[in-house]
Amino acid sequence: MRVLAVASQKGGSGKTTLAGHLAVQAQHAGAGPVVLLDIDPQGTLVDWAAARGEGNPAFVATGVPRLVADLEAVREQGARLAVIDTPPALTVAIQAVIHVAELIIVPTRPSPLDLHAVGATVELCERSGKPLLFVMNAATPYAPITAETAVALSQHGTVAPVIIHQRTDYAASMTDGRTVMEAEPAGRAAAEVAALWAYVSDRLEKNFRRTVFAAGVPGGGYGAVRSPAHSFGRRVPV
Repeated sequence: MRVLAVASQKGGSGKTTLAGHLAVQAQHAGAGPVVLLDIDPQGTLVDWAAARGEGNPAFVATGVPRLVADLEAVREQGARLAVIDTPPALTVAIQAVIHVAELIIVPTRPSPLDLHAVGATVELCERSGKPLLFVMNAATPYAPITAETAVALSQHGTVAPVIIHQRTDYAASMTDGRTVMEAEPAGRAAAEVAALWAYVSDRLEKNFRRTVFAAGVPGGGYGAVRSPAHSFGRRVPV
């Protein structure tokens, strides 16, 4: 099972919207079963996931004390991909997620404030020795600051070649449990998410192959998972 985290200590970077869209796109692209985990104590994704219905993708509201156990549970149930959404500012939570993730996506808006704020998240990834991927998020089309921010970020890590632009479609679709892929499947926003997932999927697979090769583990592969013993169930805070 691949584990992907979306993390940033900067509030308003668009983590939750991006995590939900990537999880759904991964499911649509055949990378499932996909499980979306929300570690935010505020439960930002709970209502959105409930509006979507069961298992599309599966949803688990978790927390730092239960994260490892919940990941193991969905792995045993046959999940091929886990996408974890994180809260802003809570360093302990982000550290826990980075520890279990294979790749950390750091969404960054093209602004000086967001650029300065990524340092703490980058440092956490470096301490854990985990690869990160910057995603330019909520960018204004053709704005020079987008390219300038990408160049600055490239000094600290890989910047995804796909830019997620500022579009009302993203917020509008999330209000009723959908994504832009379902609200406007032929739209530009849906194309952006599809292209971004294709790139992220490739990075996950390459990271996995390097890890397997370095460890000397024979076989493996993206689809090498245990057969599901039973279907996923929705888990919400109590």
